[in-house]
Amino acid sequence: MSKKLTTRSENYSEWYNELVVKADLAENSGVRGCMVIKPYGYAIWEKMKDELDRQFKETGHQNAYFPIFVPKHMFEAEEKNAEGFAKEAAIVTHYRLKNDPDKPGKLMVDPQAKLEEELIVRPTSEAIIWSTYKKWIQSYRDLPIMINQWANVVRWEMRTRLFLRTAEFLWQEGHTAHATKQEAIAETEQMLHVYAKFAEEHMAVPVLRGRKTDSERFAGAEDTLCIEALMQDGKALQAGTSHFLGQNFADAFDVKFVNKEGKQELVWGTSWGVSTRLMGALIMAHSDDAGLVLPPKLAPIQVVIVPIYRNEESLNVVMESANKIADELKSKGISVKVDDDDNRKPGWKFAEYELKGVPLRIAIGPRDVENNVVELARRDTQSKSSVSQEGLSDHISQLLDEIQENIYAKALTYRNEHITKVETYAEFKQVLEEKGGFVSAHWDGTPETEQKIKEETKATIRCILMNNEQEEGSCIISGNPSKERVIFAKAY
Repeated sequence: MSKKLTTRSENYSEWYNELVVKADLAENSGVRGCMVIKPYGYAIWEKMKDELDRQFKETGHQNAYFPIFVPKHMFEAEEKNAEGFAKEAAIVTHYRLKNDPDKPGKLMVDPQAKLEEELIVRPTSEAIIWSTYKKWIQSYRDLPIMINQWANVVRWEMRTRLFLRTAEFLWQEGHTAHATKQEAIAETEQMLHVYAKFAEEHMAVPVLRGRKTDSERFAGAEDTLCIEALMQDGKALQAGTSHFLGQNFADAFDVKFVNKEGKQELVWGTSWGVSTRLMGALIMAHSDDAGLVLPPKLAPIQVVIVPIYRNEESLNVVMESANKIADELKSKGISVKVDDDDNRKPGWKFAEYELKGVPLRIAIGPRDVENNVVELARRDTQSKSSVSQEGLSDHISQLLDEIQENIYAKALTYRNEHITKVETYAEFKQVLEEKGGFVSAHWDGTPETEQKIKEETKATIRCILMNNEQEEGSCIISGNPSKERVIFAKAY
């Protein structure tokens, strides 16, 4: 397979699809709308998962696991949540197959094995978890409950794209229960900031922190907070959400506790989650026409060493030096690969690791060993330099930090240059078509206006910024009074 990609300017969507496949991240499976995450792609996801899991545990959460199947009556208990996910729900109606008498060698659903109650394959787990919390919670002493689960979910999407939108995907979902409204709101805000910190410090993706409008709010929640990232094609991507559920699910599942005064109260709840969609954000925020550009903190291989040699004798000399460098780097906690595969030429390897986004590449040959230097190539700037082997591990450690910061700075500059304030609807539409990015505009707060803008421009309100400045103005489309700007964008 050729490593050359369609360029971003030529066809951004095609570039993305090709890159996911050619960089060995994922591929389409035999099940419509589902993907196979390949080892290299899963290694990146594991790095994300491990860091997020560490932060969740630091904030007092524990991991648990709940069933993938939700009884239909349970799914229906919180009406808004059920309505919100009904169109995407996959349903199990039978539990057995049998040989088809009319088609030898084929199977059919056994009509005698119909379930007494249909099961929903979880699109989200609030229902099954809150039905469980009813058994766990009796007193204020049982609160708070701080649970997270790493799982797969199924949402039967009609239009799919690897990582960004698939019928089945991996995610984490936190579900917490609290004695007071204030505690639950604080938890909702805390977890949004955990997501934002992870996105910026590890993914090197700057995000806007904000609140969804009523029409964009999670089904069954009283408030939804979100982080919004901007991709290189000027489209937004929702990178994480945190929901204040109020007492809606506690009411639906009759989850009550006896407070310190001996009175019964409904529990207050939250839920929050991020998914393998973050992989799509990582790819689209940084990568270029040569392939992936990975921030060092999430790169499965931070440094690759490619030995260059002509014969067995020079190979032994080069490998001794290469392995010594690798050992020194590993002792500093840097992930290293020495690629001594003699079936591939150095030029092929250079292109391969460039495509896979390895942050640093070291090339070393007999003359380099003789001169006590290596050739060091940065993936983010595609620059090369000759560097002494003396103090090399310290230099590389500092350089990896510099690369992480540089990738973030580049994304931040792009994001900031693509936040545009507009005053009129004509200007709004012009920016969307010609420049893209986030558009800051006045909106009168009505769902009718929000829907009209969406229908006419395909732009949605991505968020109302947290701590948004109050500013008197007029709605760009209705002309009605507005007290604050909101952030619009076309989005994935």
